[in-house]
Order: sequence, then structure tokens, then C-alpha cells
Amino acid sequence: MFKQGKILVKVDVYKNVLTTQIIDNGIGISKEDQNKLLMPFIQLEGGLNRSHEGTGLGLAITKNLIEKLGGTINVESKIGKGSNFIFTLPIEKMDNI
Repeated sequence: MFKQGKILVKVDVYKNVLTTQIIDNGIGISKEDQNKLLMPFIQLEGGLNRSHEGTGLGLAITKNLIEKLGGTINVESKIGKGSNFIFTLPIEKMDNI
């Protein structure tokens, strides 16, 4: 059975910082699991009844890349209310374009 939901992407630039939010209205993530979410090889749903594929590396790689570029990534979530992934990246003004 396919579950329907919504995803909203918001982008803003303020004081040479790009802020992107990916907001969903899904099942949400507990505070305990939010702490594990960006760690490599961690999958929040385990066992044989897992409904998603993957190795648990996607968000860890994303976090690593964002931090190497001088940015930050955070998650805000409530069970039953959805999640908001927020990442920031510094941007530099290019004078020769």
C-alpha cells in the first residue's frame, strides 16, 4: 500500500548564507532517533519488516559534505507531525561574473 504525503522545499538567502529546508508531513522522528540520524550506517527502522532500502549512509555523507563546505545541517521533528531538515551554506559573492 502506497502512503501519500507532502514535501515542501524552501530556499532563502540572507547575509550571504543559503538556507534550505526540506519539510515533510510524514511519521516524524523521535528525539532519540534524531541523534542517530546523521551517523553513518545507522538505519532507524531495522529488522525484516523494514519498508525502505539503503545502507544508512545518505544523510551521513550529506552532513559531511555540508560541513566541508562550511555549512550546518539540523533536523527538527515530532512524532506524527513530520520532519524539517535544515541546512545552511555560506555563499561568496563572485565579482568576475
